[in-house]
Amino acid sequence: MRRQRKFMNQINVVPYIDVMLVLLIIFMVTAQVAPGQIDLPQVGQSLKPPVSPLEVTIKENKTLLLRDTSRGASQQRVSREELIDAIRGKQANNPDQPVVIAADKNVRYEEVLNVMDILQQNQIKKIGLLAKSKAS
Repeated sequence: MRRQRKFMNQINVVPYIDVMLVLLIIFMVTAQVAPGQIDLPQVGQSLKPPVSPLEVTIKENKTLLLRDTSRGASQQRVSREELIDAIRGKQANNPDQPVVIAADKNVRYEEVLNVMDILQQNQIKKIGLLAKSKAS
């Protein structure tokens, strides 16, 4: 006497779980974990306050004004040729002092780029643009 087979309407998921666990273990073992290194400040180290920048102002008539905001000095008029010497003279004590360019609203963008180009060609680092927020 032969028994008839019953149709099975369920899926046996045990082999799939086994395969997934094996793949998870392989992934965890082979994954490279790079340990992060943090340089913490030591006791006694002083944090230097940020240095106020040198400000190069471009007027609508293309004249250049230079002001050292760290010393609160007034603006001095400089030509394009004198600009680099004046900046280097002011950066002699602090070579990391940034330089920001401020231009009147009506100055052509090309003039701002020309001044930036002069500064970059003469290895002046940390050049930025000064802008006024809309709230002001």
